[in-house]
Order: sequence, then C-alpha cells, then structure tokens
Amino acid sequence: MHTFEKILVGGKWIEPNGSGHFDIVNPTTEEICGRIPRADRTDVDAAVRAARSALVDWKLTPAEERGRCLRAIADEMDARAGELGDVIVEELGSPAAMTAQYMVGFPASTIRFYADLLTRGEFPFEQRIGNSVVVREPKGVVAAITPWNYPIHQITAKVGPALAAGCTVVVKPSCEVALSCFLFAEIAGRHLPPGVFNFLSGKGSEIGEAMATHPDVDMVSLTGSTDVGRRIMALAAQSIKEVSLELGGKAANVILDDADPSVIRAGVHHAYTNAGQTCAAWTRMLVPRSMHEEACRIAKDVAENVIKTGDPRVPPAPGTTRMGPQVSRHQYESVREHIRRGIEEGATLVAGGLERPEDLERGFFVRPTVFGDVTPDMSIAQEEIFGPVLTILPYDGEDDAVRIANGTIFGLGGAIWSKDVERAMRVGRRIDTGGIDINGGTFNTVAPFRGIKQSGIGCELGVYGLEEYLTTKSFQLPVDGKIAAYLEGRFEARPAGSSRA
Repeated sequence: MHTFEKILVGGKWIEPNGSGHFDIVNPTTEEICGRIPRADRTDVDAAVRAARSALVDWKLTPAEERGRCLRAIADEMDARAGELGDVIVEELGSPAAMTAQYMVGFPASTIRFYADLLTRGEFPFEQRIGNSVVVREPKGVVAAITPWNYPIHQITAKVGPALAAGCTVVVKPSCEVALSCFLFAEIAGRHLPPGVFNFLSGKGSEIGEAMATHPDVDMVSLTGSTDVGRRIMALAAQSIKEVSLELGGKAANVILDDADPSVIRAGVHHAYTNAGQTCAAWTRMLVPRSMHEEACRIAKDVAENVIKTGDPRVPPAPGTTRMGPQVSRHQYESVREHIRRGIEEGATLVAGGLERPEDLERGFFVRPTVFGDVTPDMSIAQEEIFGPVLTILPYDGEDDAVRIANGTIFGLGGAIWSKDVERAMRVGRRIDTGGIDINGGTFNTVAPFRGIKQSGIGCELGVYGLEEYLTTKSFQLPVDGKIAAYLEGRFEARPAGSSRA
C-alpha cells in the first residue's frame, strides 16, 4: 500500500495542520491501495504564502533557467514512467497500455514542450510597439485544482505553462486518485526552487474553496464538473481573480451521409476511452436516419465482442480492447442511474445495461452500453454521463445534424466524418465547440485545448496555454529622448485617432 503523510510547502515535506486522511480504493479490487493526508485551510494559507514569497525570484529567473528546471522534471518523469504507470493503473483502473501513453507519456511531453520553448528562446516575452516596450509577465500565484480521470496529465497541463510563464503554484489534486500525483510532486519538488511548487491534498469543498478565495492567489485554474466550475467562478469573482475552467462535455460525433459506415467502429472505441471517463469523449453519435440501424448493429458488435471489460493489468486478447472499471462506487452508481433513466425515457437498449459484466464479481465495472433511437431532449443526450454509455441519434439532413450537435450546454470536443474533408471542415465551422477531430484526427498535445459555452473559459496546452498565465505590461519610452509634452504642461492639438508614437 502506498502511504503519504506529508504535504509539500515551501520546498519541504511537512506534517499538515489538518487531521485525518483519505483512503484510495483500487476500483478493480475494491480494496484500499493507498492513503493520503487531509490538509485544512491553515495549510492552504501556508502554501499560498510560500508561493507568494517565491514569486519575485522565480519570475525574474531567466526563461532559459526555468526551462532547464522543467526539462529536469520531464527527464525524471521519463525515467520513472513504469512506476508512475503502475500506480495509475492501480488507483484509477485504466488499462496499462493506454496508461503508458496517455497518462504518463503525454504529461512528460507537455512539460518537455515548455522546457524546449524556453531554452530555445522561441517565445517572445518582450515586444517593441512604437515608443512602447510591451512585456509579458506572469499573472502571479496560481491555484491549480485538478480531477481524477487523467491525474498527472491534468496537473502538467496547468503547472507546465504556469511555471514556464514565471508563476508559482499551489496544486490540489482529487482525493479519489492522488497517489501518482504525490509521486509527481516529489519529482517537481526536487527540481524547482523552494516555494515555486506547493502541493497538498484535501476536501475540495474545504481547501479548494479556500484556495479560490485566498487574497494572495491571483488566478485559479480548475478542471472539473460544470457545477464545480460555477462555484469556483463565483468564489473567485469576490476578489476579481482570473479563472481558467476546463469543464464538462457532451461531444457530438457527426457521421455525414457520404462517410463509410466503417468509421462507426472508431466512434464506438472513442466513446469508451478510459471507461468513458473522458470529458471530450464522443458520447453522442449522430448518423443519417437511413444509417441508424446499421450504426446500432456495428456499435453492438464492438461493445459486445471487441471491448472486453476486466482487470486493467491484463493485456487484451488479439483483436480486442481492454476497458477498466469506473473510478469509484459513487461513479459506478451514477453511471448506472443514467442507464436506468435512458431505459425509462424510451431509448432502445442496443447493448450493455444495468447487469454486471460476466465473471466480474468485484470491482466497479459497467458494461459498455449503447442506446439507439435517442432523441435530443433525452437526459442521456444532454447530460455528461462520464461512463461507457454511447447514444446514437438519427438526423435528417446536414442542418438537422448541426442543430442537434449544438443542442446542449456544452462545447468542448467533437468529431466529423466525411469523404470530403472540405465539407467536414465547413460543417465543423458551424458547430459550437472548442475542438473537432476530422476523420479521426488524433489528439495534439501542443494544440489549444479549450471549451466554449458551459464547457469552460480559457485554454490549455501549447503556446496558447502559456499565454493563459501571462499578462502584459507597457513601458512608454520618450520619443527621440524628449520628455512627453504634457509633463511640461504643453498640450498640442492632434487630429482624432492620431498616435503619439
């Protein structure tokens, strides 16, 4: 069992002021696999004060040196990739192969991207505009609050650009999956000056809210549910803090009428990524009404014969794909409740359902489930289920497909399939979402990842993510060495709209 008893504050691992602990439960076996400490508001205050104290020195540290610190973190992450992956498989239940790439490989490459950006001097932190020098400076102390579904990735998507910008950070991971996060904190703490990276665990409604309201926190970056995002935004508004929110999704996978029906299989697989616990998963499959029956048949075959639910440590048999459990009993029951509501609402249960998978008496396993004949007003077509539930919605014509795709409060991810790429792009421009995969385009860790509507505010990853943690300052210089006229009491008439530069 992995036990962590201390939090990282000001470069030191210390006993928290808060009492008690959280047990981490292995969702495959339902046994306790780890324990983490429970910090309180006093610990938040200490962590924020440490971050504030370290801010000036870190922001004035040359970008190249900040980059070298980040590269050291990425190097150690790569060296300990096996250990990190094993812990995530144990505490989250994600399949081993998928974990190695998405849960460990992507986070390390994210940190390395920012390291390279700084050490190569490829980002313009300063720019001359007329008689002004415009500099980009860090926004300050950042409170980063992260979820459980991609534990280290969610931290590095915030910490990487924040540290690159010159911000200092206080990180609070989810208490459901945090063992791997503590390992990452050990790595980061070794390669950064004291106070630049601070890390603590605790109840979100207590220390998460304390972070969002702390007077010395300048920015809050949250990944979580839309409801939690609303709460954090309201709290941060009390002191006019900046917020970056990456929230829920209900991605539409639009299969146009000229697409080959074989692409349906790819859509089903994507919906079940990480047991459906992915905010940008293609959980709504939109198909022409004439293709609905075939789509249901193909989805049923994939769900029942290709996606094999079971122990995430066991490699799948050839021709199959492993799917692990839901992260917790709470999540397991929540997904089952959505399935129950889908049945009650009159959708056709094509595959899966409420029964446990065969031969799995323990663990929070849900059958890969497919609903057909889904209408846009059904709850399973509107609400983020965050589990292995695919809904298939028939549409009548391109305009109807766009209407249905845009018919939720969310706007995070999506997909379009067509033999005509230009047509797919044209349709994509009509869909209100932060990102769209065309014909199976793969995830790009340096492209902007963002939501619109109630899927969030702000942007993560790549150069765009770095800019989220920067603000601008303008230095106005004298023109030709002359002092500005108004300082001498001289005011010259100028045409409207003219520049003083």
